[in-house]
Order: sequence, then C-alpha cells, then structure tokens
Amino acid sequence: MLFRAPETHSRSFIKAISWRLLGSMDTFIISFIVTRSFVFAGSIASIETVTKIILFYGHERIWALVPWGRADRVAAKAETPPATAQAA
Repeated sequence: MLFRAPETHSRSFIKAISWRLLGSMDTFIISFIVTRSFVFAGSIASIETVTKIILFYGHERIWALVPWGRADRVAAKAETPPATAQAA
C-alpha cells in the first residue's frame, strides 16, 4: 500500500473528482472571459482537470498521515491516563 491513512483510497479519489469538477467550472469561466474562446477555455479546463485530480489525491493522502490538528488524535490523547512513576 502506498499510504496508510484513516480514509479509503476510493473516498480520497471521489473527493478529488468532486472538488476538481467545481474547480474546472471556475477555470473554464475565467479562461473564457480571458480568451473569449470556448475552444481554448475548454482545452485549458480539460488539461487542468486531469492534472489537478492527481495532485489533489496525492495531497489528501499525504495530509491524512499528518497527526497535527486531527480531532481523533486529540480525543485519543485525552483518553490516555498519565503515566505514573513506579516505586522502587
């Protein structure tokens, strides 16, 4: 397995696709405003859709490994009793 994380690979992948669809609509609109061409705007949006899905997926999987700021880690720390010193 490439990364071990609390989220499944399929969940990370679906999140990447849904986010990218929204981002690609934004890119298409901005590209159309700048170029005034549906063909150029569509080409730009298509290319960036593929590359950014891959980048987002990797980004999500790496961040899933980082314990900093995760609610499940904070809860686990709160439940762990403090270590007591053993008498000699």
